[in-house]
Amino acid sequence: MSYIPPATPRPRARALGLPFPGTPGPLNAITDVAGVQVGFTTLTDPARAMRTGVTAIRPRPDAGHPQPVLAGHFSLNGNGEMTGTHWIDDAGYFCGPVCITNTHSVGAVHHGVTQWMIRHYEAFFRDNHGWAMPVVAETYDGTLNDINALHVTPDHAVAAIEAARGGPVAEGSSGGGNGMICYEFKGGTGTASRRVEVDGRSYMLGVLLQANFGRRARLRILGRPVGELMPEGTFDRRLPPGQEAGSVIVVIATDAPLSRTALRALAKRGALGIARTGTEGGNGSGDIFLAFSTAAPGPMPELAPAHLSRTEINSEHLNPLYLAAVEATEEAVVNALVAGEDVPSFRPAGEVVPAIDTARLAALFA
Repeated sequence: MSYIPPATPRPRARALGLPFPGTPGPLNAITDVAGVQVGFTTLTDPARAMRTGVTAIRPRPDAGHPQPVLAGHFSLNGNGEMTGTHWIDDAGYFCGPVCITNTHSVGAVHHGVTQWMIRHYEAFFRDNHGWAMPVVAETYDGTLNDINALHVTPDHAVAAIEAARGGPVAEGSSGGGNGMICYEFKGGTGTASRRVEVDGRSYMLGVLLQANFGRRARLRILGRPVGELMPEGTFDRRLPPGQEAGSVIVVIATDAPLSRTALRALAKRGALGIARTGTEGGNGSGDIFLAFSTAAPGPMPELAPAHLSRTEINSEHLNPLYLAAVEATEEAVVNALVAGEDVPSFRPAGEVVPAIDTARLAALFA
């Protein structure tokens, strides 16, 4: 079933009074980047130990044919998956939606995205030697979801893509974030944005992430040791002492005209954003980052002319975008946390992954 935001969503981090730096867009979400749309399929059935889903990001408005977006990829720690990144590293672009799900559902979602692209861009695939190489990423939800039951199907991926829209983005237990844990609180989907000015021109940068990482004692929010100050109810994943838990996928979108090299550099700055929250990017954590630019839409390279010209920002002037990526990533992690709710665990059974106490959190910054 598709996710429907609750009638009275929990307050976001800024509404709790947390003094995040920077100026967000009107929605403080990745959808502040013009044309970017987000959709979810959220699957919850306690009787079947089902708490999982699919998140879909569509980078551009529908043009009836595939349009590439320039992109860059970075892996801080590779204990995870994001398909299509070999080609992004070599060619600097991808086309089609980006989807995020759980670890064992990458194949099903990849199949669903491919099906959707073939159907949606029928003329392109019929009249050309078109090929689809979807970007599908994952984090592990086997603590809250029976991940081995393979609940997610290709149709769920298609439904998430078709549900994609602009506007506010549902956080916490939405889409692929449904079964995720962050700093031993309930985690999941988080988003944030920043306005950026370069040489008198205004741009937007937005982040959407799937937060499933971190140990409670290491959690820091805006520099404060929140994990040490709020240790009660810490969920025990039965991990060896000191081992990092879970993973994070960070997707950074911007309308700034950036080169492939600049987008790879921008993706790296997402790692600094999650580091601000206290993670060391441990060996067991898959920390993978993608950045793309919606500027200058054009045809697929095989249909483009031999000579191309593009406008791009000089790398000497990228620091405001780098800072925006760091700040928005940090805030998106906290937005995922404050959207959480208490959830019973599947493995081990009979325990509860708690929501962060938003009243106490707000009091720390009062």
